[in-house]
Amino acid sequence: MAASPMLNASPLLQLLRSVCVLLLAASATVAGRHHSAPAASRNGQSMYLAPNCRAHTASLADFGGVGDGTTSNTAAFRSAVDHLSQYSGEGGGGAMLYVPAGKWLTGPFNLTSHFTLFLHSDAVILGSQDISEWPIIDPLPSYGRGRDKIGGRYASLIGGSNLTDVAITGNNGTIDGQGALWWSKFHSNKLKYTRGYLIEVLWSDTVFISNLTLLNSPAWNIHPVYSSNIVVQGVTILAPTHSPNTDGINPDSCSHVRIEDCYIVSGDDCVAIKSGWDEYGIAYGMPSQHIVVRRLTCVSPTSAVIALGSEMSGGIRDVRAEDIAAVNSESGVRIKTAVGRGAYVRDVFVRRMTLQTMKWVFWMTGNYKSHPDDKFDPSAVPVVEGISYQDVVATGVYKAAARLEGIQGAPFRGICLANVTAELDKSRKYPWTCTDVEGVSANVTPAPCEALQGAPHDGDGACPFPTDTLPIDQLTLQQCAYDVPSSPGGGGGSTYKQQQLLTDSSLI
Repeated sequence: MAASPMLNASPLLQLLRSVCVLLLAASATVAGRHHSAPAASRNGQSMYLAPNCRAHTASLADFGGVGDGTTSNTAAFRSAVDHLSQYSGEGGGGAMLYVPAGKWLTGPFNLTSHFTLFLHSDAVILGSQDISEWPIIDPLPSYGRGRDKIGGRYASLIGGSNLTDVAITGNNGTIDGQGALWWSKFHSNKLKYTRGYLIEVLWSDTVFISNLTLLNSPAWNIHPVYSSNIVVQGVTILAPTHSPNTDGINPDSCSHVRIEDCYIVSGDDCVAIKSGWDEYGIAYGMPSQHIVVRRLTCVSPTSAVIALGSEMSGGIRDVRAEDIAAVNSESGVRIKTAVGRGAYVRDVFVRRMTLQTMKWVFWMTGNYKSHPDDKFDPSAVPVVEGISYQDVVATGVYKAAARLEGIQGAPFRGICLANVTAELDKSRKYPWTCTDVEGVSANVTPAPCEALQGAPHDGDGACPFPTDTLPIDQLTLQQCAYDVPSSPGGGGGSTYKQQQLLTDSSLI
């Protein structure tokens, strides 16, 4: 892979060393857990983990696919999915599309239900540089317009609506959006519509994305929206750190989401939880809730490790994040909202964060200002409450420990900080900035602002963290095996039988 323009060799070496230290620190607290392993081979078969194994498998090469990096495979992908959709019905057993080694250039295509897209370790799906291959689709109803432009938006490279039981996985194969073309046009204001994403699923249930590398998305990388039971696991996401809006993983009006064991280098937030924009999000009224983020490693110099908002007008609640490592990022956790958003951000729990070289450890703002139009309701004041941070160690903080700015007349309440240490540049006279916030703290260095200096109510110097198990943590994965297609078939979509080897919830 060509050298990234984001870093030269010396800073890159320093960055990698720092990330290794952070990974060791984070992994020390989670030793002994079972994680999803990438696909492997046994007795000539390839194995992988997924919620469901498939009864039928076909290779992209069977549908005229050419992996030379220059031939368009848009028709081949669409034809393959269309053919395999015959197995998506009840009793059909589902199907898997195998993407062999090679560089498979394509425009956007949609998936079907009871379907697995599987990438060989040397398979690279390349986003087409012919913008005419990217269809224009309607804006999301909870946004009312595209995020970049008023009106429609380009389709995402891999998409689908109203899907059930979908897996996008592989042996760490690659999906490369070749986003430089899009970034250039965005910066020069030459795009008529909002950029597409790498992966977007809408109104879907049970979506599993794992063991992939995502590169250079035109904008956001993974965007589940209006969906439930989403798992993103063991995914590496890479983009130049100044690429515009290349967020990593953005659950949007989604319930029961699990993000774990992911590594993200991004030009925007590594994880951003959203739920619609101003009056459009209020009208749609679909919250993001019951979301777990674990063992995330992030590099994002201009944005947050975990962001909530700014589009949060359907509400955000019950977010649980733990064992988070970051280096050279703007802020550890950032809550972004504004008058006109309405709804709420409540019951957010974060623990065990290891941060290095940060502008701020925590940042909250009630004056984000960005609006889709001038029709927002100025009486729609968001509620922010029940925010807990504990067991956080940050070094090399060069702005302030926290920048907490609530809304006048509607302060952010129920903030709890415990066992937080921020090592700041000694020249910083004001390590905390607090306006319109209320909360408690224990064992925080440097001492927080007066509004946060009460003692936690439980008396043991700790902030709350839920002890119940969410349904998404009980998802069972199966270990599947199939015979690897060795050569193109006759163009009719040859099928290869898969086997279910075992079912073991301990694997997750």
